[in-house]
Amino acid sequence: MITYIIIDDETASHDIIEDYSSNLPYLSLQKHCYNAFEAIEYLNQHQVDLVFLDINMPKLTGFDFLKTLSNPPKIIVTTAYKEFALEGYELNIDDYLLKPFSFQRFVTAIQKVQGTLSLHSQNVKNIDDSSIFLKDNKKHYQVKLKDLLFLEAYGNYVKVYLEHQMIITHQTLSSFEEILSKKDFIKVHKSFIIAKNKIELIEGNRITIKDHKIPVGKIYKPNINNLLS
Repeated sequence: MITYIIIDDETASHDIIEDYSSNLPYLSLQKHCYNAFEAIEYLNQHQVDLVFLDINMPKLTGFDFLKTLSNPPKIIVTTAYKEFALEGYELNIDDYLLKPFSFQRFVTAIQKVQGTLSLHSQNVKNIDDSSIFLKDNKKHYQVKLKDLLFLEAYGNYVKVYLEHQMIITHQTLSSFEEILSKKDFIKVHKSFIIAKNKIELIEGNRITIKDHKIPVGKIYKPNINNLLS
């Protein structure tokens, strides 16, 4: 299942994307957003696999919105302006659909996203309850979960901090969230997941793990309160 939201100030565009998506049962619409601020508010509290993103929107453009995301989902741009394609690909979008686009072209874009999501899911593999494989360039590291301190979103990558090293892997934070045990790991910020047993100090909105100070996001504060109770 691929979860998605639509960000576009034109209702007709929402209708076309939703209609096309209805023919692909593995697509699941989560939210209609009619400006970037609605999307920011939603994504601060939810994670999705894919965003259909318009460029020309009031107050905050699609690309300016995209630059605010530390760990963006897959992005398919839907726009009437072909001249912004290069800028889009420089921002690591997955496809660029020029309005009006056909259903066939829409399916091609979705298949591209499917392929990258599948590839990313293979980059982090469960071996057993005690270890995972991480891909860093052409290397695959087997990492013991007991050595994992915390993970930090880093653009289109994730920094994995271990007892004695740090690995950068081309992966999303949400993919780790799916495979890591909630009994042992906790999300404390939209960009951070930490190992509960590695916490040394909680002070205000900061968590200390070894020499690292990790922020606690406002909406994740209840997670910490539950941990303390």
